[in-house]
Amino acid sequence: MMTTETTTAGRLTPHSKIKTPKLLKAKWGSHRTPLVIGNLKISCYVLEDGTRVLSGRGLQEALGFKKKLPGIMLGNLLKSPRLAPYLLPGILDKFEQKIAFIRPNSSGSNPTTYGYEATLLVDLCYALIDAQQAGVLTKVQSIYAKQAEMIVRSVAKVGIIALIDEATGYEDDREHKALQKILNAYMSAELVAWAKRFPDEFYRQIFRLKGWNWNSLTKQKKPLEVGKITRDIVYKRLAPGVLEELEKRNPLLEQGYRKVRHHQHLNPDLGHPALSQHLHALICFMRACGNWKQFLRMVQQVFPLKNEQMHLNLESFDKTNKN
Repeated sequence: MMTTETTTAGRLTPHSKIKTPKLLKAKWGSHRTPLVIGNLKISCYVLEDGTRVLSGRGLQEALGFKKKLPGIMLGNLLKSPRLAPYLLPGILDKFEQKIAFIRPNSSGSNPTTYGYEATLLVDLCYALIDAQQAGVLTKVQSIYAKQAEMIVRSVAKVGIIALIDEATGYEDDREHKALQKILNAYMSAELVAWAKRFPDEFYRQIFRLKGWNWNSLTKQKKPLEVGKITRDIVYKRLAPGVLEELEKRNPLLEQGYRKVRHHQHLNPDLGHPALSQHLHALICFMRACGNWKQFLRMVQQVFPLKNEQMHLNLESFDKTNKN
């Protein structure tokens, strides 16, 4: 009769007798040395076999769940039918198979801690981002998706720095926590870049002039026409050639959506201020107009396209002549 013994967490090997599963020890990490991403603090460890582990509660809180929520909330999200098509094969199994280990300097009758292999966080982030871009998430789930995108973008930037440091040998000389400082700096920049690049007022005024109902459903998933309107009155008129270049750099995917938003490709020194100024001008125009046709004529007068026919306000012209 063949029996087994556990040599490392989650792996079984043939042996002649049954032994108590061996718990791996965390050789590096503690609650005093969390992974810090913006205002997030995630307990992290490196086990004696080199496995990088994030704490279970830390993984859930990283995606935007409130601290007091029970640990099953993330599991409920992953089992949601809305998210299921966007999870890579094996992700649910990976999530359900927690890694048991012993924290450094742990004491008490039950020193065992449970966590997840660190790259699971990135896999979950990509699934949430894909589902968000497909427009299938609820309003609450969209909050988690936005948090996921911030994490992925920030970690990706730090990752390329880490690879260069490793390739050049600089990692042996850089000061302790240098990458963490870089991550903090990038995260602050990403949060600023993400924050209300297109104000709600911009969309609210479009809905008003179009006679659409502004409610929670339309705010979460806007009509396809809003995208066409944004393309026409914003990116087309921001500066010559901007729209063409953005569509070249950020093309439509086979699924029918773009990988990121157009404004994420704009230069923060020039592109973002120009976009903000243009949006505020459009909002002022919309507030002054009573219908969409009147607003569009104003846009064509102030921000005309190269081959676009100018629309004169003949009514005002006639009143001026009569006076």
